[in-house]
Amino acid sequence: MPLLASFRPILLVGACVVLYYRRSLADAIEYYTGSSWISACLILAGSLAVVLLALHDTPYTKFIWHCFFRPLGGADQKTRLDKFYKGQADVYDTTRSAFLRGRNTMLSLSASHLRAIKEKHPTQRLVWVDIGGGTGHNIELMDKHFPVASFDAVYLIDLCEPLLDVARTRFARKGWTNVTVLQQDASEFSLPEWANKEAKGSVNFVTLSYSLSMIPSFYTLLDRIDYVLAPETGILSVVDFYTSGKQPSLHERAIGGTSKECGWLSRWFWQIWFDFDHVSLSPHRRDYLEYKFGTIKTYNGRNHFVIPFIVRIPYYIWLGRSRSCDVSRFCHAFEVEGGNLLGNCSPSSFVTIKESEIIPPLEIGKPALEQPPIRSDAVISITPPLSSFHYQLGKPWRLPYYEQPVHKEFRTFIYSFTWEDPFEDMKYLDLGPDDAILAITSAGDNALHYAIAAQPKRIHCVDMNPCQGHLLELKLAAINALEYDEFFALFGKGCHPNFRALLDSRISPLLSSIAYQFWHINDQSFSKAFYLTGYSGWALRLAQFIFSLAGVSADAEALCEAKSLEEQDRIWREKLKPVLMNPVVVAVLKSPVFCWNALGVPMNQRKMILDEGSIWEFVRDTFDPLPKSWSFRDGAYFYPLTLRGHYTPTSCPAYLTRSGFDTLKTNGGQATDSFRLHTDSIINVLRGLKTWSLTRAVIMDHLDWFSEDSKDVDEEIAELERVLAPGGILLWRSAGRRPWYVKVFQRHGFLVTPLGVRQGPDVAIDRVNMYASFWRAVKPTS
Repeated sequence: MPLLASFRPILLVGACVVLYYRRSLADAIEYYTGSSWISACLILAGSLAVVLLALHDTPYTKFIWHCFFRPLGGADQKTRLDKFYKGQADVYDTTRSAFLRGRNTMLSLSASHLRAIKEKHPTQRLVWVDIGGGTGHNIELMDKHFPVASFDAVYLIDLCEPLLDVARTRFARKGWTNVTVLQQDASEFSLPEWANKEAKGSVNFVTLSYSLSMIPSFYTLLDRIDYVLAPETGILSVVDFYTSGKQPSLHERAIGGTSKECGWLSRWFWQIWFDFDHVSLSPHRRDYLEYKFGTIKTYNGRNHFVIPFIVRIPYYIWLGRSRSCDVSRFCHAFEVEGGNLLGNCSPSSFVTIKESEIIPPLEIGKPALEQPPIRSDAVISITPPLSSFHYQLGKPWRLPYYEQPVHKEFRTFIYSFTWEDPFEDMKYLDLGPDDAILAITSAGDNALHYAIAAQPKRIHCVDMNPCQGHLLELKLAAINALEYDEFFALFGKGCHPNFRALLDSRISPLLSSIAYQFWHINDQSFSKAFYLTGYSGWALRLAQFIFSLAGVSADAEALCEAKSLEEQDRIWREKLKPVLMNPVVVAVLKSPVFCWNALGVPMNQRKMILDEGSIWEFVRDTFDPLPKSWSFRDGAYFYPLTLRGHYTPTSCPAYLTRSGFDTLKTNGGQATDSFRLHTDSIINVLRGLKTWSLTRAVIMDHLDWFSEDSKDVDEEIAELERVLAPGGILLWRSAGRRPWYVKVFQRHGFLVTPLGVRQGPDVAIDRVNMYASFWRAVKPTS
C-alpha cells in the first residue's frame, strides 16, 4: 500500500490527461470496437477506476464507500449505526468538516449566551449534555469558545460504539476528568447524578449537532430535554439539516427566521436523498422543536457542498430555552412601554381575567357531567410560543414585528449615517431625564446623541425599514459588549477584520434573532468600508469617483484637514465646487432614481425642491455656506464622512467619542435601557401609545414624503396631538422653505415656529444645511 501511495500523484495526473484527451481516445476505441457507446463506457469506467485506485485507503474513499455503496441492513437503530460507522469512525471528523456546516457557529453562539447567563448567575452549577455527540468533536471544538474545564460535568450520549471509542480516546488525550461518555438511547438518556438528585431542571446546556434528524423518537427526546432543562438558566442548541414548506402563519414565519422556506424541488430531493441513510429531514422535527421551546436565535443557511450554486443543502442553527422561563419583563416592554399587542401571546400571569370572559356551559338540557365554568386563561397552555423577543437574554430594545410586503422593499438600510444635526435639536428640545421622546430611527446617531446629552426615560425609535432597526440594534449591542477601540473600528473607521467573530462570540446575546440573522448574512459589511454600503453608500462612492476622475481627491482630503475656515472656503470655491456644480453631476443629482436609491429623497420631496427652485440652486445653497461656518476637522463631521468614507476621533458623532461611549456604557449600559425600536409606521406606533405618554418628538423630514393635502398627514398630526403631553415639543425639517403641512399643525392647535429658513447661499441653518427649513411645534398647555 505505501508503494501505491507513492504513485498516487502520477495516477491522478494520468486520469486528468485521459479526461482531457477523451475525444481522441474515444475515436480510437470506437475504431476498434465499432461502438461509440462502448467507447464512452470504457473511458468513464477507466477514469473512475484510476481515480479510485489513486484515492484508495484515503479518508474520502472510506467515506464514499460507507455512505454510498455499502448496504446498511440491520433490524434496529443501534445495529445500523454500528455497521455504518465501524469502518469510518477514525476518519469521521476529517470527512465531515465541510459537510456538517454551522457547528462552530452554533458552539460560538452558545458559548456567548452561556457567558451571559453565568454573569447573571455566577454560582449556578453548569452541566452540559451533548446528545448524539459521536466522536466528541463538538466538545473539543467548544473548548476554543468556552473552556470545557469550566463545566461542572459534561456528558456525551450516543448509541454508536465505534464513534464513542474515538471520543474516549480523545478525552483521555485531553485529560478532561469532568467529561463522561455514555452509550444510551437518546430518547431515554439518564445521567448518573440523577440517582442522588432530582432530574427536573438539573441541566443547563444541551446540544444536538446533526443528531435530531437521526433520532427516530424525536418527540420523546424533546419532551425529555424540556423536563430536565433549567427554566431560567438552560439553553438548548441545535444545528442540523432540514426542509420546510410555506409557513402557515406570520407568527411561525417570524419565529422560523429569514429564508426558512425551501423550494418544492429542494424539499422533495433532500428528504428522499437523506432517507436512504435513515436521516429524516421531515419538517415535523424542527416544527416541534420551535413549538416546544422558546426561540432565542435562529439562522437558516445553505451548504454549498462539493458543487457551489448547484448542491445547496438546507441547514439551520437554532438556540432556545424553556417556555416556562419568566418573560414578564419583555411582555411589559412590548405591551405597555411599546404599546403593541400585534403577534403577542401573553402568559396567563400577564392577563387580567374578567368575569365577562368566563365561558358559560352550553344549555342543551341537563349536563351529563357537572363541570365548573371554563375560564379564558385555561387555554393559555396550548398557545403557540411567544416571539424570540420574549425569550432573549439581552435587553428589550427591539420590539417584535411581523414581516409585511412593505418590509421586503428594503433589501438593506438606506442610511448608514444620520443627516440631521443633533446639536441643533438639543438647543430647542429642552430634553431631560423625565422626558419620553419619539424619533425616526434612521442610522440611530441622533437618538444616541439624545441618550448621551439628556438620558431621557424613554426613546421610541420608529422606522418602516427593518434594516435601519438592525443597524441601531447592532450599535446598542456593540456599545454594551465591546471596548471603545473595537467599537470605533466598527463605526468610526467602518472596518474590522474580525467582525464575524465579534458578532458570534460577544455581540449576539444582546441582538434580537432577526437582527442577528441580518448581520450574519451581511457579515462582510465591515470588511473594508462600512459607510460605502447601503443605499447611501452609492452617494459616497459617486462622490469619491467624481473627485478621483477630476483629480481633486487630494484637495478633498485637504478640505477635511484644513486648520482654518478661510482655508476650507478657499479649497471649496477653487477646487471642489467647480467639480460638484458641474452640469453633468447636477443632472445625476436631479435624477429621481438617484435621488431615491442613493440620497433617500422620495418623489414628493423632490417635487417640493423643484417647486421652489432648481436642483442647482438647492445644491449651491446647501454647500456654499458650510466651509466658512464650521470646521470639518474639529466637529462638523457630516461632510468629512462623505469625502473620506470614515470618521476620525476629532470629527465624529457624540456616540463615537470616548466620553459619549463611556456615558452610554456606564452602569451596565443604563443609558441604553430607554430605547424601544419599532419596525412600523409612525401612525401605527402612535396609535399604540397612551394619551400624553410622549413629551418630545423629532420626525425629521418624514412629512415631506407625503403628497400635498394627504389625509394620512392629517391623521398622523392628530395622533401626535393626542399622544404629546401639554407643553410637548415637536421638531421637524423640510426640503421646502414653507412646507404645506404647517397649516395642518396649526389647525390641530399646535403653536408653530420656524427655527431656521434658508434664504440663499450665504447662511447655513445648521452643520448639515441639507434642508431648506427647520421647525418647532408646541402643544399648548391649556
